[in-house]
Amino acid sequence: MAVLSWNEIKDRALKFTKKWEGEQRERAEKDSFWNDFFNVFGISRRRVATFEEPVKKLSGNQGFIDLFWKGTLFVEHKSAGKALDKAVDVCYRPQAFTNETARIEFLFELYGEYVTPLLVLEKKGRGKRK
Repeated sequence: MAVLSWNEIKDRALKFTKKWEGEQRERAEKDSFWNDFFNVFGISRRRVATFEEPVKKLSGNQGFIDLFWKGTLFVEHKSAGKALDKAVDVCYRPQAFTNETARIEFLFELYGEYVTPLLVLEKKGRGKRK
């Protein structure tokens, strides 16, 4: 897996948001959406996450999570009009974002803070493997 530069990730992210802006067909497009999302970072979704992972709901009934990345992420994808942007916004800061681009830029800054130490470790470890 090639390590992408931060500028390349940001460029891919902006293209991703433009491509998917306004999409409303949740059932028809959710798998493609998440495959494209992981591609922003140069990651093959199949290597890290699965679709339709079985889970036990709080009610005790069986259900499925749309996307599951063990120990990192789980997603229940929703159609337009059912998004949780406002709820997500308040998890990160007191004021709402002015638009989707501002939200994405902020989240990518957080992502950069998260992955930078991992990239440094990966680069150090490359020369030691055989």
